[in-house]
Amino acid sequence: MEHAHSHQHSHSHSHSHHHHAVDVKQVNRAFVIGIVLNFIFVIIEALVGLFIHSLSLLSDAGHNLADVASLSMSLVALRLMKVKANEKYTYGYKKTTILVALLNAAILLISIGAIGYEAIHRLIAPEPLPGKTISIVAAIGIVINTVTALLFFRNKESDLNIKSAFLHLMADAIVSAGLVIGGIIIFYTHLFWIDAALSIIIAAVILFSTWQLLKDSLRLSLDGVPENIDVNDVKKHVAKISGVKEFHHVHIWGLSTTENALTGHLVVDKDTDMASIERIKHEVKHELEHLHINHATLEVEMENTSCERQEC
Repeated sequence: MEHAHSHQHSHSHSHSHHHHAVDVKQVNRAFVIGIVLNFIFVIIEALVGLFIHSLSLLSDAGHNLADVASLSMSLVALRLMKVKANEKYTYGYKKTTILVALLNAAILLISIGAIGYEAIHRLIAPEPLPGKTISIVAAIGIVINTVTALLFFRNKESDLNIKSAFLHLMADAIVSAGLVIGGIIIFYTHLFWIDAALSIIIAAVILFSTWQLLKDSLRLSLDGVPENIDVNDVKKHVAKISGVKEFHHVHIWGLSTTENALTGHLVVDKDTDMASIERIKHEVKHELEHLHINHATLEVEMENTSCERQEC
């Protein structure tokens, strides 16, 4: 009997936050396809860029390579999330997802520096370039990046790393489109400085998309409250539950880029019996799940008049 009950409970429990869950199989496949396609493209783009001396192609190849690295790291992080907790790592390796997001942002910032430095040199002394070749290679980039970005589209709101993968791939597609146009202009006008100017624009695009990633991943690294959660809102919702007098000492943080945890103290009437306390806890946890908090640790205190005056 007990077994059946616990099974049923776990079923209803998993069902309640089912719609926030990441479709792991699909995301896994998306990462693998994305990594392979983008890596092939990076090699093509880098070889052509070296051959024709195009900085915009080379910087785009660098940007794409950074994305291949970040896709690979995110895939590893996603796999590590599934590793069971053990005695040394009681939360498992979920936090790797946060560290990976942070590392990603750092790598992209470094690549911006390298691109900017080289571009300024090129603006001072432009070299002749075949615009047509730049356009053709960049056009391949649009297709590859758009196709891989769409693979992440469905799950992008459920995880910071998936969202960052989606945003990077979309940014890459836009950058490639810019390079196609730049190549056409170079082909007709022979304004070769456009190549370097485009690579500076690429750097700006990366900076813009990386800043938010850096902010989000830093906040999670410091155990800050995840962006889509408002502490006061959570307190209000919990305080409304019948039997809860007060809810304080609340801490909310991210266990990973997808899962959030909370600890807090529930104050209940001093006549509340054990069964009611269990019911209250159960209701609170259910409510928290709707607020994207899947791991709640609650301490229950009995209401006490001397305590109330001092607001302990």
